Amino acid sequence: MQRILEFTGWEPSARSVDWVAVQEELRIHLPTDFKQLCEGFGGGTFCDSVAFYGRTEGFHFNFLLPWRAPLHIPVESGQYPEYTPGGKGYIKWASTEWGAEYCWLVDAQQPGTYPVLARGDAGEWCEYDMSTSEFLYRVLADKDFQPFGIARYGLDPTFQPGPEAHGS
Repeated sequence: MQRILEFTGWEPSARSVDWVAVQEELRIHLPTDFKQLCEGFGGGTFCDSVAFYGRTEGFHFNFLLPWRAPLHIPVESGQYPEYTPGGKGYIKWASTEWGAEYCWLVDAQQPGTYPVLARGDAGEWCEYDMSTSEFLYRVLADKDFQPFGIARYGLDPTFQPGPEAHGS
């Protein structure tokens, strides 16, 4: 997380999140570094193109919103199903304006294992054995991180909090 803070020049704002309630709702523990990213950044956009779902309240950039939808129906996405609380599948934590999705593959029966799954606009899944923050940093700053890195586009290294970040 420190490298992402340095890359963006963002000053962390120490948001308080009731992780016990969030994890009970999902019936799974979440990666520690993801929780740190949420508390330091909240939800918003990196480099004007990567949406980070780091909020647990409100409408914009809300990580929990898919599970709170009144008629939530899990989506089959090729070899990986969408996660349902207490089950196994992918949980999306970020996406790009170009249609890429960044997720974890989680299994409630195997807590503590969170491989990163990334899916490009062609729909193919790639699995990475690295932390959430390492993957996000490489997407943002590593010009050689293909096919998901955005550093090659020369975008400003910024973070813009979501519209509800100041009001809730």
